[in-house]
Amino acid sequence: MAHRFAEAERADPDDGLSLPGWLYTDPEFLGVEIDRVFRPSWQIVCHVSDIPAPGDYHTLDYIGESVLAIRGQDGAVRAFTNVCRHRAMRLVEGPAGCAKKLVCPYHAWTYETDGRLSGVPMRADYSTLDPAQHGLAPVDVEVWRGFVFVRLRDDGGPSVAAMMAPYDAEIAPYRFEEMRTISPVRLRDRAVNWKNVGDNYSDGLHIPVAHPGLTRLFGKSYAIEAQPWVDKMSGYLTDRPGNLWEEFYRRHLPHAPHLPPENQKLWLYYKLWPNQAFDIYSDQIDFMQWLPTGPTSCVLREMAFALPDDRREMKLVRYANWRINRMVNAEDTWLITNVQQGMASQSYTVGPIGDSEVCLRSFARKIRGLIPEARLHRAPAPGWSRRGRALAD
Repeated sequence: MAHRFAEAERADPDDGLSLPGWLYTDPEFLGVEIDRVFRPSWQIVCHVSDIPAPGDYHTLDYIGESVLAIRGQDGAVRAFTNVCRHRAMRLVEGPAGCAKKLVCPYHAWTYETDGRLSGVPMRADYSTLDPAQHGLAPVDVEVWRGFVFVRLRDDGGPSVAAMMAPYDAEIAPYRFEEMRTISPVRLRDRAVNWKNVGDNYSDGLHIPVAHPGLTRLFGKSYAIEAQPWVDKMSGYLTDRPGNLWEEFYRRHLPHAPHLPPENQKLWLYYKLWPNQAFDIYSDQIDFMQWLPTGPTSCVLREMAFALPDDRREMKLVRYANWRINRMVNAEDTWLITNVQQGMASQSYTVGPIGDSEVCLRSFARKIRGLIPEARLHRAPAPGWSRRGRALAD
């Protein structure tokens, strides 16, 4: 079967080409992506430890939806759209909170933590109302290794556990389930198409060119690989001289007794389809999502998690880690901002992808599979998504 898959790759004339530039600026293409890529995809909301008690909730706002993940009175974690079934009022505001009941601030319709409609003021005025049919709209929820994911629509795609299965054994020692949030949700706007963030994250060739700090840290050990639903990047800390924060981090990184020896100085990066990533270190985990807000804009949603550890050296090392990655993030922001500007040029259609750029190939292949118009090197006439697929027949 692997041989047939390789033959299919070779038979695809676009497999060695990047996605075309118009996909990174076109409003109509973004609308199709929202429907075919984002609504059926899993998105992280929080860690289960962030909603430990009945009534605790976290929200996730994206692609015009607000999703509420809440712990029920029975201890189960459920998810609903954050929308009252009466007049579409948002039930809660902000990223997190606690409520024994969800009471709409508009007309005081009341919902239980399991989504049931349990209270309607002036109930007799609604002669045709069936409360059983007007509970909160449920959203698919999956708890994978302690992290809560939601999905707006089930199109038959794999679970988070199935997507991450190729790396489950190497992730297991990090004890995700026992982690706690050490940095709450942070949002950062970026004037780039969401795909530009993900492309850059999985691009291994730019590391020695644009990230001198990471190059000092990893030497030539940086590696990438692609599975069907997840990309993996990794690098081992070297003993090469570095700047103040790099030297401090390497010298003072405490031993992590729960990890095998080969993981003590290993940095792991996993990008989960289509738009989220775990940066895994022996001292903590950083998480990032890039959520589209327009054809040339997105918001980065970030959190950090770690096992409880009150050692002073661990706190200092985590700060050094943040300082190192603060510089990496600044370098990446400059890169993706300039790439986004280049994508708007009429001179750019598609670019070649090297044989080693397996992550970019994998991502482009999935986008083309979901949206065949992504094979077109230039944008079709406006209205193509309403007229049917441009490449049909």
